[in-house]
Amino acid sequence: MAHPKSKTSKQRKRKRRTHFKIDVPQVSICKSTGEAHQFHRAYYHGDDLYYRGKVLIKGEDIEIVE
Repeated sequence: MAHPKSKTSKQRKRKRRTHFKIDVPQVSICKSTGEAHQFHRAYYHGDDLYYRGKVLIKGEDIEIVE
C-alpha cells in the first residue's frame, strides 16, 4: 500500500484546503408575499410563518406563556 515519504504538516494541509469555499446561498422571491428568502427554508412575513407560498403558522396562533 502506498504511504507518504514524510508527514504532511498542518500548515501545508490547510493551505491546500483554502480553495473549498461556501457558495452564496440562492435567494428566491415568493409569488404570494413578494418576500425574498432562501430556497427550502421557512420565513416570516409580518407575524405569519410561510413555506412554499403557504402559511404554516398564523401570527395570532402563537401564545407566549410566562
